Amino acid sequence: MGGSYDLVVLGAGSGGYACALRAAQLGFSVALVEKDKVGGTCLHRGCIPTKAILHAAEVADAARDGGQFGVHATIDKIDLAGVQAYADSVVARLYRGVTGLVSGRGITMVEGEGRLAAADDGPAVLVGDLELRANHVVLATGSYPRTLSGLTIDGEQIITSDHALRLSQLPGSAIVLGGGVIGVEFASAWRSFGVEVTVVEALPRLVPAEDPAISAALERAFRKRGIAFRTGSPLESVESSDGGVTARLGDGSAVTADLLLVAVGRGPLSDGLGYAEAGVELDRGFVVTDERLRTGVPGSYAIGDLVAGLQLAHRGFAHGIFVAEEIAHLDRRLSKPPAIVEDVAVPRVTYCDPEIASVGLSEAAARDAYGDVETVTYDLGGNGRSQILKTRGFVKLVRQPNGPVVGIHMIGARVGELIGEAQLITAWDAFPSDVATHIHAHPTQTEALGEAHLALAGTPFHAHV
Repeated sequence: MGGSYDLVVLGAGSGGYACALRAAQLGFSVALVEKDKVGGTCLHRGCIPTKAILHAAEVADAARDGGQFGVHATIDKIDLAGVQAYADSVVARLYRGVTGLVSGRGITMVEGEGRLAAADDGPAVLVGDLELRANHVVLATGSYPRTLSGLTIDGEQIITSDHALRLSQLPGSAIVLGGGVIGVEFASAWRSFGVEVTVVEALPRLVPAEDPAISAALERAFRKRGIAFRTGSPLESVESSDGGVTARLGDGSAVTADLLLVAVGRGPLSDGLGYAEAGVELDRGFVVTDERLRTGVPGSYAIGDLVAGLQLAHRGFAHGIFVAEEIAHLDRRLSKPPAIVEDVAVPRVTYCDPEIASVGLSEAAARDAYGDVETVTYDLGGNGRSQILKTRGFVKLVRQPNGPVVGIHMIGARVGELIGEAQLITAWDAFPSDVATHIHAHPTQTEALGEAHLALAGTPFHAHV
């Protein structure tokens, strides 16, 4: 399987396989190198299995709280093996689909750990004794669960998200170290399954990358659900014993639980793959690229979690398609260059309960960019569908003064399903009056977007502004 190709992609996660599929579609000969399985972290250890588990958690909450809807039910037990089997079945079906797509496009799959190599006549990838030569190489090796210096992951009492997905039984109590996306999602799911959870976050608020109003609303919801959290409290030390794990915090307090989940984010998987030796510049492990995702080594690109910024599967997916089309444009197979993938345009969803969805700039970032902004917050208490679902939350809009909407931030049950329209609004520089004229079906939660834009356009309807 050695030889020459138009394109070699190192890593078959969301970004890598998307790049390979699009390049093959454009007529390139493509080799896709992967040491594990096509689909990468997102499909096998990230987005898909975690969201399947979160849906099972939602079902548990629905059964437990059914009495408020007149449906009385009891939960006999949480069958963790059954939950995992359900998640695994979803993963398996999607895995069969994506592997079928790859094989159907004539892409050469190469199993094994690849390393980047430099040569006078262009980049190459080495996989064992195989040398794969190409005009272009795309680095798409993804990321790994970060930990903290001095903290030993034993896979039993101190675990990462990878271990959390394969637990044989639920703990009675857990410390979640990290109040970002991964941390609050696991905290939410475990609480729904009856686990006593404490989230420890070194920064002053949960989900610190979100608008502060979103953080405040999530904290209120977590308190109501019985999820404890300590913000502004960095971890000082961890002690393990037969009685559990004790986390000592910077404020002098301590938290003890059956296990500790380390959810402090993900790091770029670039070490030991020949990148630096081949001349690729690294910064804290991230591959340094220009805005068109080119590295400093001619003919090579980097995509997805390897590139500093949002670590989201759909960002990697967009990067992969962009690079394939960029190469096709340089090869004169496409007449126009593709549009640059900008992080500000990438939608973000956190699947805790309540859900969080956002796109564009926060109010603070918008003020930094434009000096002054206009905002409006529409409470979901005025939305019929949200009342049927018995959820609380809001839609917050941020716009340039007398200009387009530049940020949309939402919290509440199922608001992740609203992010598509929200992205179109910000990406197309829509004015509030543009959206206000659209008819939103009733009763739906999308009406909340319409109502918020009516209010920001100066014509509030079901809102007190």
